Amino acid sequence: MSEVSELPFSVRDYECDLQGVVNNSVYLNYLEHARHVFLKEQQIDFAALSKAGINLVVIRAELDYKGSLTSGDSFIVRTRFTRKSRLKFLFIQDIIREGDEKVLLSAEVTGTAVNSQGKPFMPEELANLLE
Repeated sequence: MSEVSELPFSVRDYECDLQGVVNNSVYLNYLEHARHVFLKEQQIDFAALSKAGINLVVIRAELDYKGSLTSGDSFIVRTRFTRKSRLKFLFIQDIIREGDEKVLLSAEVTGTAVNSQGKPFMPEELANLLE
């Protein structure tokens, strides 16, 4: 498994629903942004891969909501990356509120890469991270 990445965030008012908490769909955006930053930290450019005909795709996302963020909360998204199978990789992610360090969400996001013909494969760039 590669290094753990931690990315800080703050909740913006418009991300909250009528109940005053972050809408459940917004957490997916936080997780996705953290995955892209993680890849960039590992010198993997998501956009450059796409231009080269290599598309990284999410094929499954499992999220366990354990609490709620509210407007103004500061939090981090912790991301780890590992191999799930020969052609699949796994991002293990947690959203942790700063201050009390409470884990508010745990996620496992499974992905794969597909080539320009839509066939799954493991690009060398990712395989090197998984060694």
